[in-house]
Amino acid sequence: MIRPSQFYPNPETAADNAFQRDTRCGSDTLTLAARKEFDVAVQTLHAAGLNVHVFEDTVEPEKPDAVFPNNWISTHHDGRIALFPMYSALRRRERRQDIIEELRKHYRVTDVIDYSAFEEEGCSLEGTGSLVLDHVNKIAYVSLSNRSNPKVIRRFADDFSYEPITFTSIGPNGQSIYHTNVMMCIGTNFAMIGLEMIRTKTEQQQVRARLEKTGKEIIKLSADQIANFAGNAIELHNQRGEKLLVLSSRAARALTEEQCKTLTRYARLLPLELPTIELGGGSARCMMATIHLPPQL
Repeated sequence: MIRPSQFYPNPETAADNAFQRDTRCGSDTLTLAARKEFDVAVQTLHAAGLNVHVFEDTVEPEKPDAVFPNNWISTHHDGRIALFPMYSALRRRERRQDIIEELRKHYRVTDVIDYSAFEEEGCSLEGTGSLVLDHVNKIAYVSLSNRSNPKVIRRFADDFSYEPITFTSIGPNGQSIYHTNVMMCIGTNFAMIGLEMIRTKTEQQQVRARLEKTGKEIIKLSADQIANFAGNAIELHNQRGEKLLVLSSRAARALTEEQCKTLTRYARLLPLELPTIELGGGSARCMMATIHLPPQL
């Protein structure tokens, strides 16, 4: 997780991120509030028994979305790290070699695969924002948008041996959903997804069938629940092996009692208060670049 040095809604991403919100607050006020939310979130995760690596954002160059590191880096069980091409030029500054070197001190890193050269072709694939990965079944679910380019999806899928399941999901504003992880969350035994946002019936049926075949109980999310970040959640395992579903308090409030009952069969809900950070268009899942690397012996 990256503690922000500067935080404000990124003007370069506002056009296609319907989850982003304008605010009259100055960047200093927003940054202070975002840092407080971040610190409380880290404390909550620690108290739940989760191991959290916190990195301070660098002051220069300015990076308003640095608090969302899952878009530029992913780590994998075989020791490989992937670095991703970003849509916004401001966001390309977030890739940091010093973070990779720090991870090497704690984990076995066998290779770093850098896809950032695709930016020169105008192609993006924004990490686990674009890719919702079922690590057990090696499936990558991807909602196509200008942040998720088919060419880069194929390259990632080939390199990491994932089966790509691509589709298009449309938000209430008629635009493509910018990141898959705002409308879909994969847990060990469940999937939260806005199926109705996948307008093409064949694609919707394909996604549903693949989820069911891999044994996931499907929890359907409405467009309103997705607008409140209910899809932007992540299942984590703490040091005791307990499964936790981390999401924002706003997302948790958007879920129905029945949905909460279903989810708690699989994981304990762990809500985080993130009202300021969510103005940037991301929520709890976006704040976490999960570590799957094998530990140093």
